Amino acid sequence: MSVFRNTTVVGSTTLLSRVTGLARDMVWAGVFPTGTGLIGVFLWAYQIPNTLRRLFAEGAFSQAFVPVVSEYRSQRSRDEVRSLVESTTGTLGLFLLGLSLLGVLAAPVLVMVLGPGFSEDADTFARATEMLRWTFPYVLFISLTALGGAVLNSYQRFAIPAMTSVALNITGIVVAAWIAPHTAVPEVTMAIGVFVAGIVQLLIVMPPVIRMKLFRRPRWGGAHEGVRRIARLMGPAILGSSMGQISVLLSSAIATMFATGSLAWLYFADRLVEFPLGVFSIALATVILPRLSSQHAEQSMEHFSNTLDWALRLLCLIVAPATVALFVLAGPLTVVIFHRGAFTALDVHMTSMALMAYSMALFGWSLIKVLAPGYYARQNTRTPMRIAMVSLGVTMGLNVLLLTVAVVYYSLDIHGLHIGLALTNGVGALLNAWLLLRGLRRDGALRAGGGWRALLLRIALANAVMAAVLYAIAADVQAWMVASTWVRVGWMAGCVTGGMATYFAVLWVLGLRPAQFRMR
Repeated sequence: MSVFRNTTVVGSTTLLSRVTGLARDMVWAGVFPTGTGLIGVFLWAYQIPNTLRRLFAEGAFSQAFVPVVSEYRSQRSRDEVRSLVESTTGTLGLFLLGLSLLGVLAAPVLVMVLGPGFSEDADTFARATEMLRWTFPYVLFISLTALGGAVLNSYQRFAIPAMTSVALNITGIVVAAWIAPHTAVPEVTMAIGVFVAGIVQLLIVMPPVIRMKLFRRPRWGGAHEGVRRIARLMGPAILGSSMGQISVLLSSAIATMFATGSLAWLYFADRLVEFPLGVFSIALATVILPRLSSQHAEQSMEHFSNTLDWALRLLCLIVAPATVALFVLAGPLTVVIFHRGAFTALDVHMTSMALMAYSMALFGWSLIKVLAPGYYARQNTRTPMRIAMVSLGVTMGLNVLLLTVAVVYYSLDIHGLHIGLALTNGVGALLNAWLLLRGLRRDGALRAGGGWRALLLRIALANAVMAAVLYAIAADVQAWMVASTWVRVGWMAGCVTGGMATYFAVLWVLGLRPAQFRMR
């Protein structure tokens, strides 16, 4: 199966995941008002294990595990592959079980450190602690789910792992729409729903691994050579692959001290950015990592470079217009997705401003997703770690500057400070991506093919024309807010269709053809 076809499979299933995720967020935004602050507390409690998931599961673990298991597949027997999977499952599972218990016990301390704004009110502090104790164990279930998904990905089976997120979203919709509103504390009920969803996801992904006879039972693998290699790779990868999520988490901690609603506005804006990021960028990165790992194991460095070069061209072609469209359509998108029920006009304005700021981060995060596998496939996790720490330092330095200016010259309660947090994340993401690209070129792992200047010029011109068209037909946010739901949906569908048609038509006129994106 080709890389493009695999990317299409993962992108399609991830699209379903993102659509159901948006539906879930629409329910959350419409049912629970941001003005109460409790929805922000729940989103914070959900974000903690979600960030740890990206650290220990989708981020560090996948980037460390896939190259090793790909090497085992190509050079060792199936029994040795099964031994690696079982030993990794037992070792990772025991570690994360201990981490989950520690998180549950230390929940009050975590609230004080990562949600300082919640400590100002005793009731809010108690609610945050209770919610975190329910959501924190999710990291155990979803990390084991990611392990099973990484095994399936290594065998070119991408659909089932990508579908596990759909189960999380459907569970969230059911709990928020039909169960939580009828309970005494709806937000705590939603936190319990996250716990249940983690179990459901694990039950979806492990049976296929068992049927492939790659897993029978977990076992401790502290002395296993493959497990020790994965552990050595994971340490630096924890920082290197997930610095963007750590940055968002630390920014959220600062946002707890800002005006009520700031956390929710940042969260909903981030969710809209995650849609194109997951549908294409993460899907592409998921597919190319096993291929790059195999090419490195076979010492086929020319093909390795060609794969990276091809992925970057495809990313620029797709993600650049998505970035521009998010910026131009930030207001209308926020209205279409969230403006109903408890989501007010103020929420629309504040979320759309954060989305415009986050759109800059989309391109940086997408580049990181594609460039980082160029290091991890070569089992080099230290360089991305160092680069990520530099970008995080810059981001947090800018955040501290923003906080200082707000305290000295303004007030932490004024609206709009969260926009600065979104902007600093974009600066950090672009810096991270540039340093990764420079390192790959310096190492000789990425040698740019011909035609890059012409390609970038065509993409830039096509985006300029598309932006002008979208601004002309969709700039009046007030008109979107007074329109009915179906008028909004139809109008947005027309904008998306018209924008895409304009973009690709300009590219065609400028001489760009699909054949130019075939893998060399």
